[in-house]
Amino acid sequence: VQLQASGGGLVQAGGSLRLSCAASESTFHFKDIGWYRQAPGKQRELVANLGSGGRVDYSASVAGRFAISRDNAKNTVYLQMNSLKPEDTAVYYCKAVVESHKGWTRYNNDYWGQGTQVTVSS
Repeated sequence: VQLQASGGGLVQAGGSLRLSCAASESTFHFKDIGWYRQAPGKQRELVANLGSGGRVDYSASVAGRFAISRDNAKNTVYLQMNSLKPEDTAVYYCKAVVESHKGWTRYNNDYWGQGTQVTVSS
């Protein structure tokens, strides 16, 4: 699985951006696909995730401002970011979890995109 993230840039506080994560294959069978971010000097954190069965999770810091969605026909997952704040500045990564099996054992395989920079000026 290859993931290509795009859409980052420089935006003023209060503005909007839409990130895209294009997968090399259908995302329909992914166990999870979502967005993470990492600010300078901080650990990578979950932003939003689409889980199997339609579950959607958001971090508390972005809930109500960001929305994750998927276009199965384009094998692409989006992150619509509204009301951006300077503290949203980070490199944003998309991540997919694909389940595999060997005998009776299940494995979760993580795949990461290359990251796209989002900078929000005050």
